[in-house]
Parts: sequence; C-alpha cells; structure tokens
Amino acid sequence: MTQTTSDAILARMLALHPKIIDLTLDRVWRLLERLDNPQEKLPPVIHIAGTNGKGSTQAMIRAGLEGWGKSVHAYTSPHLARFHERIRLGGELISEAHLTEILDECYATNDGENITYFEITTVAGLLGFARNPADYTLLEVGLGGRLDATNVISRPEVTVITPISIDHEQFLGDTLAKIAAEKAGIIKRGVPVVVGPQPDEAMDVIEATAARLGAPLIAYGQQWHVSEERGRLVYQDERGLLDLPLPALLGAHQIQNAGAALAVLRHLGADEAACEAAMQEAVWPARMQRLKTGPLVEIAGAGELWLDGGHNAAAGLALAEVLAGLPKRPTHLICGMLNTKDVSGYMAPLAEEAHSLTAVSIPDEVNTLSAAETEAAARSVGIPATSAASTTAALQAIISQDPTARVLICGSLYLAGHILRENG
Repeated sequence: MTQTTSDAILARMLALHPKIIDLTLDRVWRLLERLDNPQEKLPPVIHIAGTNGKGSTQAMIRAGLEGWGKSVHAYTSPHLARFHERIRLGGELISEAHLTEILDECYATNDGENITYFEITTVAGLLGFARNPADYTLLEVGLGGRLDATNVISRPEVTVITPISIDHEQFLGDTLAKIAAEKAGIIKRGVPVVVGPQPDEAMDVIEATAARLGAPLIAYGQQWHVSEERGRLVYQDERGLLDLPLPALLGAHQIQNAGAALAVLRHLGADEAACEAAMQEAVWPARMQRLKTGPLVEIAGAGELWLDGGHNAAAGLALAEVLAGLPKRPTHLICGMLNTKDVSGYMAPLAEEAHSLTAVSIPDEVNTLSAAETEAAARSVGIPATSAASTTAALQAIISQDPTARVLICGSLYLAGHILRENG
C-alpha cells in the first residue's frame, strides 16, 4: 500500500455530501447499523467535548493511562500533517494498510449515499477501535456534541466537558447557553461527567442537564480543585492532595486542562505515578510548540520559532498569557486565519505582547482570510502589521530585521498543519 491509497479514498469521501458540516446523526446511525454497530464493541469510552482544551486534555489523559500501563485508542480532529493522526490504535498511529482497509470498507458499505467526510471517517475510526483490543477509548468531539458524529456511545465510562466559549456560532448558537446545551449533549444518563472551569451561563446549563439525567458531577471548584503553587501543580479532590510537576504543555490554561485530566484519571482509579505521567509525558503538536528542526528553523537561525493553532478569542487570551510568561524577547507574529473566525477577538489580547504581525494567506485553504484582510484586522486592534506572500518570506523578513527575535506562527490549525508538513 502507498500513502496515495488512503488519500484517494479520502478524496472520494469528500464528494459524498455537498456540505462539509451538516449536523445530524441520521447518516451516522445508518452506516453504523450496516457495519453491525461497532460503537457497541469499543473498550470503555472517555468522551470529551468543549470549546477549548479538548485535545490537550485528551493528550494528558492518554499519557496518564499509558503511564498506568494501559493500552489506549484515541480519536481526534482535525489532523495537522496527515489524516493518520486522527486515529491511534493501542497507542500507535494507525498504519496506512489498516487505514486504507477500514476507509474502503466504510466507503463501500455506504454505497454512495449522502454522508459528510467527518461522519464517514469517524465511523471508520470506530470500526478500527472495535476490531482492536485496548483498555480504553478516547473520543474527542469534532463540533458541538449533541449532533456530533462521535455522540453514538450509549454508555461511556465517563464524559468530559472542557471550558466553553463562543465559537462556531453559525452551527451551535449565538449565546453561551445555546453552545453549552450542544456540548452538554454528550452527557449520558447515570454516567459521571468531569467539568472544567466554565462561565456561569454555561455551567448552569451543564448542571441542569446532569441533574436531569442523574449524571454525577465532578466539577472544577466543587469536587476538585487545581492550582499552581511554587512552580508545582497542586490538585485536590475527595481522595486527597497531589503535588505534581507542572504540565509539559505550556500555558496557565493548561493547569485547568491538567485538572480535568487528573479528575478523569482519579475517577478511573489511576495511581499517582499515572498522574505524574499525565503531566510530564503529554505531547500535543501546534499548541505553543517550539520548533527545533527543519528548514524554517534554519532560516530562524539564532531566533526562536514557535507554532500554535489556537484560533478563537479564548485561545488568543491564553496565548497572550503564555507569551507574557516567557523570558522577555521581541515577539513577532506570522498569522493566517479562516474567514469563519472572530479575527479581532483573537488578536486583541495579543496586542500587548506582539511587536509586529505579518499576515499570510493559508495555502490551499478555500476559507482563508486574505493576507490583506488579516493585516487590516491586526491594525484595527493596534498591532503594527504588514503582509507577506508566504510564511517563509515572512520569516526571512523578520529575521533580517531582528536576528534574535521570537517568532510565533499562529492563527489556525490549518496553517499549523501546513507548517508541520513543509517543515518536516
């Protein structure tokens, strides 16, 4: 098998529905039924929804479970460099041969009927998980929760809701309460739900949903607490106190994500060594990732090169806090964003930390903002801005003016994926 084999099937799958996003579960249930309901044959499922921190929280849970000696399947989206990143079988990225096999089976079984790309590829992931042994399955919601293609597990082991903020309003609603109602759609009757820090408006909806379904609440500030003290992470719940290293993932917001991961691990009965592994061994690309090798790093020379895929207002705020905590050095942004995002909301918190912003269009992305539009948005929030034809050109221009600069490529996971492919 070659890499083009799975790519060819994925390309055919894109043509099965005229829309990229069309939230309903009818098509998913139809295909699952034809495949003999693989979702009913999974190892115990941990289902994760939320606006921010889903991937980081999942990465820490996985690191903790593996540190506990457990075998873990994991599903996440979108991918950055290769589709295979979405599906981990027993801790390893799915092989090309196995991916091609399950994609082909799902495509043939669907028999040309309408189904979105995310729906059919999610079903393929579930099929792979059902056919391979593991101790746990981690499922990350793609969009929302209630009507997301992953929301087909009748009784997960535990559900998780990370912090909720305004995002994807055109699909989920224009208020925190409406968005929270969609996220809370993963809560199942009688199944414990771990809840990260939430705005009051969102928490009210989550609590009401959990109460209606008799789902025990394991909530930040109630059943568990987490904080940074003297360069350590301190976590406390009814089982007692943990004094752990800070998360390997950078940023104050990762303290809260770590707390949710620890709450899950403690609920499952994991030991302290597993909790320490969750902090030290988690890896999550394009979340304030320091790039250390590759052609772009060579161009950066004595400068620092970082990559982050956060793209909404809450992500902009978290990113600004990370930058504020780094050793002082002029920080220049290279930014490309989608036209579906709150660009000014994302950039406003970064104005205090950024010496400049160079805007780029995201290569091969139909929904990219033009570099000129991104540049104008940066100027509107007070960031000195210009445009460049490419990330490479932007980096070369920055380094020529400031050879020891800190350069952060940011604004979209799609841009981050392009960078990881090109800089690999």
